[in-house]
Amino acid sequence: MTFNLTLTGADLLLLLPESLLTFWLCVVLTVDFVWPRMPKEQLAYLSVGGLAAVLGTLIWFDQGGLSGTLFNNMFVLDRMALFFKIFIVLSTMLVILASMDYVHRFRFFQGEYYFLVLMSALGMMFMASANDLLSVFVTLEFSTFGFYVLVAYLREDMASNEAGLKFFILGVFAAGLLAYGISLVYGESGKLVFSDIASTPGSPGLAIGFLLIFAALGFKIGAVPFHSWIPDTYHGAPTPVTAFLSIAPKGAAFAILLRMFFVSLAAFKPAWVLLLVATSILSMTYGNIVAIAQKNIKRLLAYSGIAQIGNVLIGLAAGTKDGGNAILFYLLTYLFANLGAFAIVIAVGNSINSDEIEDYNGLNRRSPFLAFAMLVFLLSLAGVPPLAGFIGKLYIFVAAIKEELYTLIVVGLLNVVISMYYYLVVVKKMYINEPTDPTPLTISGPMKAVVYVGLAGTLVLGIYPKPFIEWVVAATLMFSNLAGTSAALPPTVLPFGG
Repeated sequence: MTFNLTLTGADLLLLLPESLLTFWLCVVLTVDFVWPRMPKEQLAYLSVGGLAAVLGTLIWFDQGGLSGTLFNNMFVLDRMALFFKIFIVLSTMLVILASMDYVHRFRFFQGEYYFLVLMSALGMMFMASANDLLSVFVTLEFSTFGFYVLVAYLREDMASNEAGLKFFILGVFAAGLLAYGISLVYGESGKLVFSDIASTPGSPGLAIGFLLIFAALGFKIGAVPFHSWIPDTYHGAPTPVTAFLSIAPKGAAFAILLRMFFVSLAAFKPAWVLLLVATSILSMTYGNIVAIAQKNIKRLLAYSGIAQIGNVLIGLAAGTKDGGNAILFYLLTYLFANLGAFAIVIAVGNSINSDEIEDYNGLNRRSPFLAFAMLVFLLSLAGVPPLAGFIGKLYIFVAAIKEELYTLIVVGLLNVVISMYYYLVVVKKMYINEPTDPTPLTISGPMKAVVYVGLAGTLVLGIYPKPFIEWVVAATLMFSNLAGTSAALPPTVLPFGG
C-alpha cells in the first residue's frame, strides 16, 4: 500500500479548521506559560475566541459546499463531516464557558485545563473526517488522551481519581478491542477505507472484526452493555468534564458509526439490524429504569444519557437515509437540552457544593430562572411538545416506522413514559418542595450565556425545525442510495415548522 503525502494549497484548505485549532491550542498553552499570573478567565475567553474562528470557518465551508479527500481517502471532508465538526466545536465553546467558575476548584494546572479541552476537541474533529479504520483508531485514541487527564483533574478528590482510573482501564480495553477488530477486518479484506471494504464478500472473520469495532465504539457512546464506565465516571469527574463527555465524543463516534454501517456494511443490513435493535432496546430500558433510583443529579443524567443513546440507535437500526437524517437532528436537540441541564447542575453545584437531587428542593424560590431553564431542558429530554426533544424523537420514530420496526417503536414509547417519571421527580422538587436553604442563588455572566443558548436551541428546534432539518438532510446526501431518501419530513411531522 502506497500513500501520497504531497499536499497542495487546495489540500491544505481542507485541513484549515484543524490547522487553525492546532495553532490556537498552542497559543493558549504558550500564553499560560509566559504569563502564569494571567487571570484564567482570560484564557477561557481566548479559547472561545479561537473556537469561534474555527466555527466560522466550518460554516463558510458548509455554505460553500467545499469537499474533498486527503491521504488516499483516509481523510474526508463532506457535508456530514462538517456537520459533526460544527457540532463538536459548538459543544466545546459552551463547555468552556460553563467551566469558567468551576475551574477555580482546581488547585493546580488551571490553564492547562483549557488546553486539554481544545486538544480533545481537535481529536474529535479528526474523528468526524476519519474515512478508514486506521485513522479511526488514531483519531479516537488522540481524542481520548485528553479525557483520561480531565476526568481525574480533581487530584485530591477520591471520587475523581476513581473515575479516572476506571475510565482509563476500560478505555484501554476498548482500544484493544478496536485494534484487534481492525486487524481482523484488514486480514479478511486487505482494505481499510470504508467504501473499499463495502465490496468485500462476507466471512466469519469479517463479522467478528466488525463486532469488535462496534463494541469499542459502543464504549465511546455508552450503549448497553458497554456502559459500565458511565455512572461512576460522570459522578466523579469534574462536572464540566462530565458535560463534555456526555455529548461531544458521542457525536464524533456516531460520525464513524454512520460511515461504517451505511457505507461499509450497507450490503449486510439484514445481519446487523437485529444487533442494533437489541442494543437500542437494552440501552433505553436499562438507562430509564435505573435512573429512577438515583439520588444524585449527575448519576441521573448519566443513566438518562444511556437511554438517550438507545433512542439515537433507533435511527441507526432503520438503516436508511431518513434514519441518518433523524440521528443528526436528534443529536442537535440533545446538544442543547443536555448541555443546558448540565449548565444548571454546574451553577447549582458551584453555589451549594452538592449534586444531590434533594438539594434542588425549592429551587424555584431560590432562582426562578434556573428552575425554569431546568424544567425546559428536562421536558425536552423527555420528548414533550413543542420542545426540540419531541421533534427529535418523532423524527426517529418515523424513520423506524417506515422500516416496520414496530417492536422497537413500542419499547421506545414505553420508555418515553418511564423517563417522564424521573424527570418530573426533579421538577416536583424544584417547584413543590420547600427549600432547605432559602438563600438566593447567583449565576455568572458566562453561565447565563450557556443557559440562554441552550434555551434558544431547545425552543427554536422545537417550534421551527424546518431549516435545521434541511441542513441535516443535505449533510447526509452521501447516503442517498439507501432506502428512505425523502428530502424532508412529511407535513404531519412538522406541526410547528410549516
